[in-house]
Amino acid sequence: MTVDTAPDTGVDAALAGSVELARSAAEEEAAGLVGDHLGVSADGELIATHLFATLDPAYRGWRWAVTLARAPGSADVGIDEVVLLPGDDALLAPQWVPWSERLRPGDLGVGDLLPTAADDARLVATFLSREDDDAEVMAAAYELGLGRVRTLSFEGRVEAAERWYAGEPGPEAAIARAAPASCATCGFFVPLAGGLRQAFGACANEFAPDDGRVVAVDHGCGAHSEAVVLPSSPAVPAAEPLVDEYGIDVVGGPLGHEPGSVSDADTAEPFGHS
Repeated sequence: MTVDTAPDTGVDAALAGSVELARSAAEEEAAGLVGDHLGVSADGELIATHLFATLDPAYRGWRWAVTLARAPGSADVGIDEVVLLPGDDALLAPQWVPWSERLRPGDLGVGDLLPTAADDARLVATFLSREDDDAEVMAAAYELGLGRVRTLSFEGRVEAAERWYAGEPGPEAAIARAAPASCATCGFFVPLAGGLRQAFGACANEFAPDDGRVVAVDHGCGAHSEAVVLPSSPAVPAAEPLVDEYGIDVVGGPLGHEPGSVSDADTAEPFGHS
């Protein structure tokens, strides 16, 4: 079977010449918002797609693609598909990213729940979890670190250590570089337990900017316990009271006389005999 093709396109001539058929199909789908014919390309021996610009301002750079086809030995051209496709300069929505990859530190708020994947590489099964009816046994188990289904894996510890050490709790923070000494020698430094004990601890100084936070052993701040030690205050002897609460000062005699100028006998009967 010989197929006639349009010159310079390699497209079946009958399909290449069906521009108006393709346009009418696009206009029916696009409610008339169809622009110039942008070309035609072969999708197969008897299959071709016509492209038309779209006049819809919401789809800048997109184009209508109308795929036509005909059966071998038939001159009838049929419409196979009409779709809107993006062009090279089309405005596209950002690639969809799963929520678990979009989450950033600080996004979790009050009442939010953050599911943890069953295969989270930061966690590993303990194989030591247990349940017991004896409350004392369970208390001892939790004290020893048992009772949890999963705990930090080696990868989880490394990620946490690298994140903390490179951030504000680490030695490169501005406040740490200006500190008189490191946290390792501070009396307010409380080492962590477990595998991170040698590198990190918590600050217990209420006046320090990192109070209640994890800090590296070589972190530091100006609230170091031994930075400036004040001498003990000497005991101050009690001073003499400035006001005598027990003495009585006479400021004037009877009828305005000076103190001592009138005797008690003179004031016993100020109005004469009774």
